[in-house]
Amino acid sequence: MAIDPEDCREIVRACKENNVILAVGHVMRYHPVSRKIKELLDSGAIGDIVHIQHLEPIGHWHFAHSYVRGNWRNEEESTFSLLAKSCHDIDLICYWMGERRCVKVSSFGTLSHFTKENKPEGASSRCLDCSVEETCPYSAQKVYLNRANHGMFGWPVAVVCNNGVYDIESLTDALKTGPYGRCVYECDNDVVSNQVVNMEFEGGRTAAFTMMAFTYALGSRKTTIFGTKGELRCKGKGPIKVIDFVTDKETLYPAETAPFLPLHLSSHGGADYYLIDSFISAVANNDPSLIISGPDDTLQSHLLVFEAEKSRRENCVVNIDKEGH
Repeated sequence: MAIDPEDCREIVRACKENNVILAVGHVMRYHPVSRKIKELLDSGAIGDIVHIQHLEPIGHWHFAHSYVRGNWRNEEESTFSLLAKSCHDIDLICYWMGERRCVKVSSFGTLSHFTKENKPEGASSRCLDCSVEETCPYSAQKVYLNRANHGMFGWPVAVVCNNGVYDIESLTDALKTGPYGRCVYECDNDVVSNQVVNMEFEGGRTAAFTMMAFTYALGSRKTTIFGTKGELRCKGKGPIKVIDFVTDKETLYPAETAPFLPLHLSSHGGADYYLIDSFISAVANNDPSLIISGPDDTLQSHLLVFEAEKSRRENCVVNIDKEGH
């Protein structure tokens, strides 16, 4: 939405004053799995929510690509990593909690490993002429050239070839001279690589979110929701498992997907398609209620992210009023 709380508020004010239909790209709300989880929670499948445990595994090479070498590596040039990478997930937790407002937040996080102090002995400033490249999991040779050698010129390779020519020669030249060929231990990155956010919602409900760079999985979120009558578990695309405390029965719920998804709208497990579909329907019918990532909900979850980062920086628990302060 924006990288400053007041700018977020101004966007919402402008939309409301001018009757603008706004959908924010919080695609995780539109993910078939996320919506099925919401349906199960609202139906009382596990009773009242007591606690949500949610993990976003960024993926070790993805973090190196985007948050060490790439566009979101430096807070002054972009923003802090919780907002850049995980505002989706904080928003998703709020979505599942429903009408309950977050009243308290604490957060801890650091930039781990990707610092000059951790540069291996004998390592070069660029991967393509580095003597220890073979033993480095973040090597540009592994992340980019190995993919290109197998004909894989989509993301992330396409980002590196910024001249619009997608071949080995262009990629090699970009890695020799551009930011994506730099040693991950010699970049100007300063955003945190691992962060936890603890939240208390109205009624004593709690949630714990973890954003983690150092994972093998990439984006395959893992969620456990504990209720008074059952437990819900889900990883990635599902299925969703619900365990009933009364019967001890385990039930699996697959998430519904569209019968056909265009390739360019298949990202995020098909959520991109459902986001665009709902926005078009809302505009065509002049009905903002068809959007589930509208201005008010998005503003509240953004403000929560800003308060979580305040907690991390100031090493304190932040109490949140109804205005998001």
